[in-house]
Amino acid sequence: MNRQSMPLNFKTFLYAFYKGQISKVYNTGSQATSVIYFDPPRGKSATPTANQDLSDARQRKHGTPSGPTTKCLLRGYSLTCALMTDRKASQIVQSSNTGFFGRLKNRLTQRLGIRKLDWLAGWQFNETLAEELEDQLLLADVGVDATQRIIADLRRRSPRDAGSSSASLRQLLREILLEILQPRALALPIPSEVRPFLILMLGVNGSGKTTTIGKLAKRIRDQGLSVILAAGDTYRAAAIEQLQAWGEHNGIPVISQESGADPAAVIFDAFAAARARGIDVVLADTAGRLQTHAGLMQELKKIVRVAARLDEKAPHEKMLVLDASLGQNALNQAVQFHEAIGLTGITMTKLDGGARGGILVAIANRLNVPFRFLGIGEQANDMDVFDAEQYVDALLEPHADVVEESI
Repeated sequence: MNRQSMPLNFKTFLYAFYKGQISKVYNTGSQATSVIYFDPPRGKSATPTANQDLSDARQRKHGTPSGPTTKCLLRGYSLTCALMTDRKASQIVQSSNTGFFGRLKNRLTQRLGIRKLDWLAGWQFNETLAEELEDQLLLADVGVDATQRIIADLRRRSPRDAGSSSASLRQLLREILLEILQPRALALPIPSEVRPFLILMLGVNGSGKTTTIGKLAKRIRDQGLSVILAAGDTYRAAAIEQLQAWGEHNGIPVISQESGADPAAVIFDAFAAARARGIDVVLADTAGRLQTHAGLMQELKKIVRVAARLDEKAPHEKMLVLDASLGQNALNQAVQFHEAIGLTGITMTKLDGGARGGILVAIANRLNVPFRFLGIGEQANDMDVFDAEQYVDALLEPHADVVEESI
């Protein structure tokens, strides 16, 4: 490591962060000590070199930091720093980007704020700590009801003597979150005796529903099952075209009619065609609708009734696609869709955007509906099965290899 003396206290660090003089922070650490890696943004390097343009080009191509990267050791409010080489910083960044939940951990823009407690030498659960945790949970979109449940459980189960480590508090919080989320971590079942298996995809406009259909279709096909898509969103011609594009991309047939056709009829025809052709799975798109639009919610009930004419248990999956960045509005959507049609699964999308992550806890606390998948981007591999343990670890992350937070 190329070390260079760099006096920097915590206040200076925060000021530089606020003024945009630091582009990224890579945080690793444990309990009372954290290690922070940060690099100057392009054009603001304190020590520009002749290779700066090459370094910037490498950053654009490979996502690696440009210029000298600083490694800081944070103990309480004392920050000690040293410069690092580009190669070492690049290794740190790349090591964090392996695996779906590794990428999810990097993309969550707001965690539960428990890292603050790493600075405490010991703790005793009292009202001051309860208020601090309550604020952090609410800011993370955990919601009022779930937050009250978590705080009550912590108050009941926490040790009464001072001196416990922040790690023990984090572990206790992890256990409570898992008690809420683990029962909702159920993979999508596609029983071999149910053919064709009809999946009805629901959601408001902009939730990522059609993109999720494309990803799910590829996943099902890669499992060796045959799939067809039903273009049940007949209100928007663009929706039909988008679904057809996904079908062409994945080599999957699409059943569609003209724009303005009866959605129930389109889905019924696709279901009947799948039965005649011996297709395993039908993925049916539906028009995006606000949960408050009574007429469109009634249309969903009609689709369910019509599908039941071919199979009384159809649709076999009623999956709601939710935009996680909507926060508590996503909870409202889930509640009202569930009341209207009886959801059997939820897929959360856009966890790579402004999502704070805690909304899944709020939904799991309110509804007995499984989480099927999580989405963190537009590519086919940016969706994976919901894993409660990995998700909670991504939220709390006591000492991950790297956490990247972009200003």
